[in-house]
Amino acid sequence: MLLGNNKLLHEYNVENNLLEQSNEMAQNGKTPMYVVINRKLAGIIAVADVLKANSKAAIAKLKAMGINVVMITGDNKITAQAIAASVGIDNVIAEVMPNDKANKVKELQQERIVAMVGDGINDAPALAQADIGIAIGTGTDVAIESADIVLMKSDLNDVVTVIKLSQKTIKNIKENLFWAFGYNTLGIPIAAGLLFAFGGPLLNPMIAAGAMAISSISVLLNALRLKRFTA
Repeated sequence: MLLGNNKLLHEYNVENNLLEQSNEMAQNGKTPMYVVINRKLAGIIAVADVLKANSKAAIAKLKAMGINVVMITGDNKITAQAIAASVGIDNVIAEVMPNDKANKVKELQQERIVAMVGDGINDAPALAQADIGIAIGTGTDVAIESADIVLMKSDLNDVVTVIKLSQKTIKNIKENLFWAFGYNTLGIPIAAGLLFAFGGPLLNPMIAAGAMAISSISVLLNALRLKRFTA
């Protein structure tokens, strides 16, 4: 007995007289697996992952942010394209063997920065290869260990949240650096006696200490604004 895809049939020279039925299943987003008994095709088993209700909305949000979404899967092309079309994904790389996912990510990295989202054992090498590996928290341990970021829930909208939060964090860091350098650029020459050199007063050490404290407090308060972040 054999159980597998169309490549397996070719490998064992088994005639596929159920191609039309399997293509129809694939067009409906199901993965057909052929059952062969004594070198004769006996039937088809169709399996399918149930799409999460929020997947389409999450993909739409990512595309609205200017992110190019690509689906990498081991499913056959017809099934992959049917699933991709149902959630709004335009670019599909199908029929990828588990050990080739990392190579596909590497190819994409030649053109852009790549973030990989996955949850399975087969996704672990690709998560490690990607510039940013994002693992679903309900996934396998090896996927979680290979990723840079772990989502606590299995909600793709959290990927959108991660990206937006990281952008806000980088912006916040730049703002803090600007204010910190601004305070020091203005304060250090005055503390060194620049005003006194032109007939002005010397800076009282208490004022200098107060200005430094205000600088630290302003940076801290600006950083704490991230607690109010909502995606």
